[in-house]
Amino acid sequence: MHSSLTRIAAVLVASTMLAGVANAETIRWARSSDALTLDPHSQNQGNTHTLAHHIYETLLGRDNDGNLTPRLATEWALKEGDDTVWVFKLREGVKFHDGADFTAEDVVYSITRAKSEFSNMKQLHAEVESVTAVDDYTVEFQMAGPSLIYPNNLTNTFIMDKTWSEANDLDTVQDFASGATNYSVLNTNGTGPYTLVSREVDVKTVLTANPEWWGDAPAVTDIEYVVIADAQTRISALLSGEIDIVQDVPPQDIERLSSTEGFKVETGPENRVIYFGYKVSEEPLASSNVTDKNPLSDPKVREAFELALDRDAIKQVVMRGQSIPTGVANPPFVAGWTEELDAYPAPDVEKAKALLAEAGYPDGFSITLDTPNNRYVNDEAISTAYVGMLGQIGVDVTLASRPVAEHSPLILNGTTDFYLLGWGVPTFDSAYVFNDLYHTNDETHGTYNPSGYSNAEVDEMIISLGTESDEATRNETVAKIWEQVKADRVLLPVHIQVLAYAMRDGVTLPVQPENQPNMTTVTFE
Repeated sequence: MHSSLTRIAAVLVASTMLAGVANAETIRWARSSDALTLDPHSQNQGNTHTLAHHIYETLLGRDNDGNLTPRLATEWALKEGDDTVWVFKLREGVKFHDGADFTAEDVVYSITRAKSEFSNMKQLHAEVESVTAVDDYTVEFQMAGPSLIYPNNLTNTFIMDKTWSEANDLDTVQDFASGATNYSVLNTNGTGPYTLVSREVDVKTVLTANPEWWGDAPAVTDIEYVVIADAQTRISALLSGEIDIVQDVPPQDIERLSSTEGFKVETGPENRVIYFGYKVSEEPLASSNVTDKNPLSDPKVREAFELALDRDAIKQVVMRGQSIPTGVANPPFVAGWTEELDAYPAPDVEKAKALLAEAGYPDGFSITLDTPNNRYVNDEAISTAYVGMLGQIGVDVTLASRPVAEHSPLILNGTTDFYLLGWGVPTFDSAYVFNDLYHTNDETHGTYNPSGYSNAEVDEMIISLGTESDEATRNETVAKIWEQVKADRVLLPVHIQVLAYAMRDGVTLPVQPENQPNMTTVTFE
């Protein structure tokens, strides 16, 4: 057995910010893929949240050390004498971009909207029974029971202007998976540090500083957020001076950029696991030559798939050393991670072949692997490498590569047999992973669980985490869930992604563990 790092929480310490104030200027910021939508409650997806954080704001945020910080809420505490009610005091004097005042009614509206049918954020608020505006700047959240970690769930739930939203018929969240649209998909009205100037989807979004923002005026006055899918084109744009910051730097370019005069690279592990998922239900796979049953419903086949995966080879060859192999779909930053869970088996082709034969597939079978090609670091290359590894044990894999905007609906609609995905954990708590990836896919939970995995006992334990007030009991339950879902091989973790941001000299953007950098943190020499 192998183990990755025993603990990398220390890497959460932020890169030292350079002192001094810069001249106000435009930053041209490039990455490989765009936000999926501007509807702030539609998609629980990193690129989407990254752009939204510049325009909208949340009640609470996180610093680069992982600590909760005040945003639109300045104070939060359990109500005296009632541990089922959270009380939030709101920041006064905040205005939306259209000049309207921010009040408690906007919070009530936004949380209610985030809990609604088509919202990808609803699982974060499953324990919220009601939200009440006590006065203009006080909100009470009535929980289903003691929910001591609930504030951790608020860092990506954005607050919308109730009046503006109702005027533009936005009570219904965009149903992204079906291709639906609404006014907020291309139009915004937040309280954040930047306002939307223009947007050309998958090409460029232009933002300008909000002069009425309650925070300190950012050094970056204008942002050009440019989508450049091809990695070498992104790097060339940086080197030619067309771009100031590249967020998605391929591992093979880190050393070259670091040693090129006039440029620098900031690196650090991301709070995100890259993993493979697959259908494990009894229904036959749509993409397989086995038409009477699902080979992956057999635990022996899933074990064979893991034994075919050489995580260390992917680290060395595909990632050029810029990954941290892992055996659990839970980053070391997150409560519930242990070194024992993190362990993974060494690849064993002969044993994998034997397991397939025992399961009734001595000649293997065919299947299609769906992968994004512009979302994670070397995502398509990781999938290509695994296709070759599975070929060594007789599994014939067809690789279907798509941009993330086309890949995501396959997961949400459950129309994929086998896929690559990444999962970050902004709450820094295992419940966030369980709620979306392991719980039965129902109206509230299991949004990113297209596998068909459904375990009533696991579901019950997952739900209990939301209102368990005893820390020791909760930790014990988390450990039991991880033990069960890892034994069941519901997912096949590959590695923790290591981030690299490249930029021209004179500009500093620290690596953000959630890979959600904000241009308000840019400093200039």
